[in-house]
Amino acid sequence: MAQPTLKAQQSTRTKAALIAAGRELFALHGYAGVTAEDIAAAANLTTGAVYHQFGSKRGLFLGVFEAVEAELTARIGAAAASGPGRWEGFTAAAAGFLDSAAEPDVRQVVLIDGRSVLGWEEWHDVMARYGLGLTRAAIGQLMDAGLLRPAPLDALAAGVFGALSELALFVATAEDPPSAGEEARAALTVLLESLRK
Repeated sequence: MAQPTLKAQQSTRTKAALIAAGRELFALHGYAGVTAEDIAAAANLTTGAVYHQFGSKRGLFLGVFEAVEAELTARIGAAAASGPGRWEGFTAAAAGFLDSAAEPDVRQVVLIDGRSVLGWEEWHDVMARYGLGLTRAAIGQLMDAGLLRPAPLDALAAGVFGALSELALFVATAEDPPSAGEEARAALTVLLESLRK
């Protein structure tokens, strides 16, 4: 396999630097509170690099959103695999997702700004590839193992994912996130146990 060219390597490094700077600034100040110039300066690059690599500030936000989602999905997947059984792994992963709602980048980029900046359709497309896709796979495995009550797979996965997303938003927007997190976990337990066979 051929090695990437020097230009391709530089482009990859530039993208990574912009995503890292964008992630930090969007998490701290929100989408509206950050300019392309701010991100370029934080990455020690020119503003032209933002437009060359991503086309716009919104394009860079999408890159940051995807990076946060990919990392979060990997962590949640690892939590699911670490449980002593499928059910325990699933509930640990769901609780881990709720805990992530207090993390600045997940809170601001994914839960607060994501839908408004990207619009519902593009936001949903990204979520379908990451969080919803992971939820669907987990629900399917639980059904195959006979651990869930019978239901249409896609509809149930959408319902569980929607509930998880709203509970995470409940935590992310609360005045007292730790207390909201406890309430959300209690509600999640009731919800998931109602689905259990």
